[in-house]
Amino acid sequence: MKSKLFKALVVREKDDRVFVKEFERKEIMDLPDNDVLIRVRYSGLNYKDALSATGNKGVTKHYPHTPGIDASGVVEESRNELIKPGDEVLVTGYDLGMNTDGGLGEYIRVPGEWIVPKPQDLTLKECMIYGTAGFTASLGIHKMLQMGQDPGDGEVVVTGASGGVGSLAVTILNRIGFDVIASTGKTDAHVYLENIGASRIIDREAVDDQSGRPLLKCQWAGAFDTVGGNVLATLLKACARHGNIASCGNVLSYKLETTVFPFILNGVNLLGIDSATCPMPLRKELWQKLAGEWKTDKLDQIAKFVKPGELNPYIDKILQGKIIGRIIVEMD
Repeated sequence: MKSKLFKALVVREKDDRVFVKEFERKEIMDLPDNDVLIRVRYSGLNYKDALSATGNKGVTKHYPHTPGIDASGVVEESRNELIKPGDEVLVTGYDLGMNTDGGLGEYIRVPGEWIVPKPQDLTLKECMIYGTAGFTASLGIHKMLQMGQDPGDGEVVVTGASGGVGSLAVTILNRIGFDVIASTGKTDAHVYLENIGASRIIDREAVDDQSGRPLLKCQWAGAFDTVGGNVLATLLKACARHGNIASCGNVLSYKLETTVFPFILNGVNLLGIDSATCPMPLRKELWQKLAGEWKTDKLDQIAKFVKPGELNPYIDKILQGKIIGRIIVEMD
């Protein structure tokens, strides 16, 4: 393809670690020299995108940069024999949107090894309502099931339940038969959480024990945690014997102060989720589940669609914990 201009969110570093972000015109020839050029139709706004867009060097080392850790769209050029122009595809994780220009631009160019063919029973729009958030939720739930978590064991709790990952964890768990306790600090999210599948709702203080006790009375059979810190420690010490707790976030803290007692006395399993580097065979398997037996009819309730020019206020809101559900950017 001859070089042409396209629009993308560009974050630039000014003096004294001041970062500015605005949509600019870029040259396709300036994209990384990877195998596959994709015209982006949809991208999601994730917490990691907001960090990148505000200059977090732990996420993005070099600026100027275009965030966007997920994208769905149509292949325009390919040097990979397994991927053809016209293919509908999606990309989540790997280095997309971190140090490789991401989905908050009209085009991305990525290695073919990062690309998942769009499942037949999902649209490109639905792929991005799931996006990184839904894939992360599916990976954590997959691990819980592998370790024997069963709806018959009792309720599971989801923390940060009104956020993107939390919302999709709630609705997928509900879809496959679990009774879900949704933990949230947002009183205005209660009706939303009930509508997407929560059996009951508890305040986030209920999962933030300050007693200092190493173990608590059993309160749930398992958990999906998006928060970290003392909340994760509380989930561990109040979990039923042989329960499973999937961990994917550190919004509260990256530190975990606990004892070995939940593990050696109650046999609780702490399951780490790294969706960015999930092996491709499992990645494709889970996307097929999201398109099939795990597909929820709640996607439209979880998503809010915005245009690129409307994005900046939502970047601030997601950092402040004020977003409910998923923000999807219509790049076309």
